[in-house]
Amino acid sequence: MSMDDILELADVVADSELEGALVWLLRLIGLLALLGGLGLWLLTDMGLLVLPLVLIVGGLILLIVPGLLLTLAELGGEG
Repeated sequence: MSMDDILELADVVADSELEGALVWLLRLIGLLALLGGLGLWLLTDMGLLVLPLVLIVGGLILLIVPGLLLTLAELGGEG
């Protein structure tokens, strides 16, 4: 999937009036993944292994990227 496909999908979501709900759903999932990763890392004997690291990084990505993609789609749609 190329960046153009991702931006086109984000533009379709933005046009469907559901962008706010979708962004907040992805942010909620990201927050839960981030908290789960931090919990596994800090409260267990796992250390910073693959699973906690993947959860932390994936959670951060889900918190940041959806809003950026919709902003880029809106800026690209105006021009």
